[in-house]
Amino acid sequence: MNLHPLLRSLAHRNYRLYFVGQGISLIGTWMQQIAMSWLVYEMTQSSFQLGVVLFAGQIPARFLSPVAGVLVDRWDRHRVLLLTQTLAMVQALLLALLTWTGRIDVGQLIVLSLFLGMVNTFDMTARQALLSEMVTSRADLGNAIALNSSMVNGARLLGPTLAGIILAQTSAKVCFLLNGLSYLAVLLALLAMRLEGARRERPTAPLWQGLREGFQYVSGFAPIRTLLLLLALSSLTGMSYSVLLPEFTVRRLGGDAHTLAFLTAASGLGALAGALFLASRPSVLGLGRWILLALMVLGLRSRG
Repeated sequence: MNLHPLLRSLAHRNYRLYFVGQGISLIGTWMQQIAMSWLVYEMTQSSFQLGVVLFAGQIPARFLSPVAGVLVDRWDRHRVLLLTQTLAMVQALLLALLTWTGRIDVGQLIVLSLFLGMVNTFDMTARQALLSEMVTSRADLGNAIALNSSMVNGARLLGPTLAGIILAQTSAKVCFLLNGLSYLAVLLALLAMRLEGARRERPTAPLWQGLREGFQYVSGFAPIRTLLLLLALSSLTGMSYSVLLPEFTVRRLGGDAHTLAFLTAASGLGALAGALFLASRPSVLGLGRWILLALMVLGLRSRG
């Protein structure tokens, strides 16, 4: 299949299936994220409780990611994704059911967010690792990673926009239900893949040894260590605005769920432009300057 260089990784059948299925699912994921933020703030009018719910969804990754990385390397990544996507679908449908019956409360939202955070920790790790099995050519792997980022940020643009329209016309429960159904797309894509040729040796060393080797590699390899520290710093200081966005929307802008959705979609539009730029690059050479420039712009935006 002869494709434009920007889309060259889509020539791989398995990756093409994954790209379409995951893209549909991620649109639903962003719809749920906007609907949950709005539902919590609408129920509590408390930025603290909103922060607790969102924190519950993120905290598992802080502690489980290293363990997930070691375990996923030992397991069948394809089967891990089938399991994690199924569990995420169950979480979304349960959320829809509780909201539809009027039995939802903040405590349940915290528990469901915590559960989804644990599932996503293994899901994201397996997804990134499976790319090397879906895209068999190393020359196309960088493009596949960049296109994957484009897909995530494209969903970040479309999902909140659709959520705003749905929330204005109906309620959060419809967003939760649609998200649950959207997982069918990625599950069907995963089942349609043919990965028989992707054979790899799996580590047999103890779990603790794998963790130690991972930390030693990161601490001893300056580029990876620097990138992880920069990512942690920018996430801690620059990305926390999204937690308070519902309160800012209502109290400072006098807006509603529609306004919140479009504010979130605006950040997705910028991220999509950046991801497409990365996908168009032939290699990673020279990206250091762009990373530094992006961090400076992020700091200026936060100060503004």
